[in-house]
Amino acid sequence: MTLRLEKVSKRVGAEIHLHDIDLALEPGHLYVLFGLTLAGKTSLMRLMAGLDRLSSGRVLVDGEDVSGRSVRQRSVAMVYQQFINYPAFTVFNNIASPLKLRGLPKAEIASRVRGVAEMLHIDELLDRLPAELSGGQQQRVAIARALVKQADLLLLDEPLVNLDYKLREELRLELQSIFREGQAIVVYATTEPLEALLLGGRIIVLDQGRVLQTGPTLEVFHNPATVRVSQVFSDPPLNLIDGVVEDGRFRLGPDLQGPLEGHLKILAPGRYRFGVRANHLSLAREEPDDLELAVKVTLAEVSGSETFIHVEHNQNTWIVQQDGVHSFHIGQPIAVYLKPRRLFVFDGADQLVAAPTLAGRSMVGKETDGAD
Repeated sequence: MTLRLEKVSKRVGAEIHLHDIDLALEPGHLYVLFGLTLAGKTSLMRLMAGLDRLSSGRVLVDGEDVSGRSVRQRSVAMVYQQFINYPAFTVFNNIASPLKLRGLPKAEIASRVRGVAEMLHIDELLDRLPAELSGGQQQRVAIARALVKQADLLLLDEPLVNLDYKLREELRLELQSIFREGQAIVVYATTEPLEALLLGGRIIVLDQGRVLQTGPTLEVFHNPATVRVSQVFSDPPLNLIDGVVEDGRFRLGPDLQGPLEGHLKILAPGRYRFGVRANHLSLAREEPDDLELAVKVTLAEVSGSETFIHVEHNQNTWIVQQDGVHSFHIGQPIAVYLKPRRLFVFDGADQLVAAPTLAGRSMVGKETDGAD
């Protein structure tokens, strides 16, 4: 099955939830639907499923317009972030419920239920009721009920968001294996850049109801088409500073400058916005051409084994991400080091002009092997 969305829009009263979305989805592929909260991810998935009506545009399945066709007339399964199971049904009957509605033979139902239960490691729970299960087990049941349908379109709306970190990691790995083996179109919504990178596949970056960029997930991460993509698809957001290129050098503010080398050689004279990711700033000079920023600490947040240091430089607020636990006090002056080879460069229209090179090659328009 192929799925195409042509100029799809969704309005609720005077509000535009989705605006002129064009997408083409192919079977056997995983699509990561990425965006911040209220970007329009759930609204878009509900239109794909046929749960809501379009305000304008068309949804095509194998070239046929199905815009007015309800979800019951489509080959689709959906998993929500809040697991939904029938409390009076056993796990077996919860998973089997969509197959029973279709009137399939009992032997086939039993075979398919046990097969998907084994795949999700809940085959020993089939006789239990949902109230006897943990949250992770209940979400596995909800996922199993979607998978057992063997639908052509599988939609997962932040299915792991309510689980603890360890369970999320475990289930994510299992789902990736399941996705690779199937021929369905899989659309997985998330608000987390790291989860998007771990899932891989192809990404659809959605922001305020508009698709900003699509492509292989790692390629988009390394080559954000616009400043906005670089901001939403980075956690913490990309650090930005205005700069100018002249006389064969780049200048960032009044006290940072360097020669145009590596990927920066292509820059013509003019004004630009330069960006660097938080984990590409350091607290010690690591390379001879590192640029030193004299900054003041405004906040230091310890998160697990990392510290996020908020600093101020020439009225710009940046975030420095460092491994380990570091202690700072507010107002403390420190030095932060920036590598020119890690700089992203955007033009006056906020379009990507130059991206950092990895493994000695430019990443603009090319696929990558890792998130680096």
